[in-house]
Amino acid sequence: MPALSSAQPSALAPFRHADFRTLWAATLVSNFGGLVQQVGAAWMMTQLTDSATLIALVAASNTLPIMLLALASGALADMFPRKALLMGAQCLMAVVSVLLAVVAWQGLLTPWLLLGFTFLIGSGQALYNPPWQASMGDLVPREDLPAAVTLNSVGFNLMRSVGPAVGGLIVAGFGAAAAFAVNAFSYIPLLAALQRWNPPPRPATHGREAFFGAVGAGLRYVALSPNLLRVILRAAMFGFGAVSILALLPLVAKAHPEGGSTLFGALLGCFGVGAIAGAMLNPRIRSRMDNEHVIRLAFVGFAAATLILGLTDRIWLQALAMLPAGASWVLALSLFNVTVQLSTPRWVVARALALYQTATFGGMAAGSWIWGSTAGAYGLDTAFVCAGVVMGVGLLIGLAFPAPEFGDRNLDPVNRFREPSLALDLRGRSGPIKIMVDYQIAQQDVPEFVALMRQRRVIRRRDGARGWRLLRDLEHPEIWSETYHIATWDDYVRHNMRRTTSDAEVTTALHRLNRGDADPVVHRMIERHTVSPHDDKPLVGKIEVP
Repeated sequence: MPALSSAQPSALAPFRHADFRTLWAATLVSNFGGLVQQVGAAWMMTQLTDSATLIALVAASNTLPIMLLALASGALADMFPRKALLMGAQCLMAVVSVLLAVVAWQGLLTPWLLLGFTFLIGSGQALYNPPWQASMGDLVPREDLPAAVTLNSVGFNLMRSVGPAVGGLIVAGFGAAAAFAVNAFSYIPLLAALQRWNPPPRPATHGREAFFGAVGAGLRYVALSPNLLRVILRAAMFGFGAVSILALLPLVAKAHPEGGSTLFGALLGCFGVGAIAGAMLNPRIRSRMDNEHVIRLAFVGFAAATLILGLTDRIWLQALAMLPAGASWVLALSLFNVTVQLSTPRWVVARALALYQTATFGGMAAGSWIWGSTAGAYGLDTAFVCAGVVMGVGLLIGLAFPAPEFGDRNLDPVNRFREPSLALDLRGRSGPIKIMVDYQIAQQDVPEFVALMRQRRVIRRRDGARGWRLLRDLEHPEIWSETYHIATWDDYVRHNMRRTTSDAEVTTALHRLNRGDADPVVHRMIERHTVSPHDDKPLVGKIEVP
């Protein structure tokens, strides 16, 4: 596996950064409250209904909003200050949690009302996750990013090892309303930490990108990035199969009359212990295996856990099965997350993470419903065995579409573009803009030039160009022209500001092939279908880039 640097950074290196330490500690408290709330909601549903589908939909109501809203949140996180979005999402979840606690205390909860409240809390989490994950690059340097993502998993699963067990005791002793109240108070430390955080200023952009344009840019970037598509495919498959345990665990606990909510919390605690072990072993495993083999190990571990849960009723075996399940959960999801972050430039990282989360949690939402329906119709054992088969299929998919290694390209912005002085008085929204770049290429260099242009086409389209074409002059065959369209002048400036250091290597190679002392000639033109007689300046401007 390619290393990010010659020396492996410490797993605790992110704690050297004060902002990361403060937010990580506050997130522990928030995660604890969220896990207590989940135990309360899941167990409350078992008291409100005997429907396996409705019980499994508690997990779906937490994950479905992430599938529906994550992309919108990712676009907003790349457009607006992330701190404001994070605080807004936390406030939304705090208010909903207070209302849930009050309604439960009054004895007014129904199954569908409970699902509605958990859906709203999940919506807040959907708005929170992309900007929070994207903020890792603002909290720690690139070389510490894998460790920061792993420490986030450690923090969550540290709370998973104690939160559900404590939640089970709270529900058993004081009722689900008390669990909901604990969650409501848990948002306070994180809100305070976010208020004190002063993130580094974002680079100035040339006009704010329109919301739907930002969403489209994120979709286009991921669609033209095969490595990201492979990660997203495997993450969706993993989420679909793995959620079976979390969705059906209340029914496993309920099947043991002596256990109840306390057993449910204890089983989730075992899952958390396994996850912590997986996080601790993560650096060592990744140093000895490439990414694809780590993912296969995670699929095998989860498949084994589901089969044990489906084939035995012994509590101690079921508790043991939760250990590899938790470890596999962290190994797979942290690896997916880091791969997306290290394969995506900063201008679109929140949207790429959002699409990854949309696929993962979309798989979980669909899996929660399907595994709940399967358990209701055919029994828990059948549902778990089927989930194990799905995990096996996910493992086999890796034979055809192996996971990529961590990106070793330099995705920092190259910052070479300088907005030219124009002869026309354009507004930022003026357009469409047509770009033509002329090259002089010797015949012996044509194969290399065409190969570079294939890479150039992907880069241009990924960064927002439309209608890309490569033309050759029939009368002067050494003249080649690269043409493409951009919707507006602001979009053209953004298009150039998105160029990364890695992308610039292609530009440098193309300039090297260009004959003569000058660089390729760039024509920037605005399309006009009619010419006004009042215009006293030419409508087409030609500018040579020195």
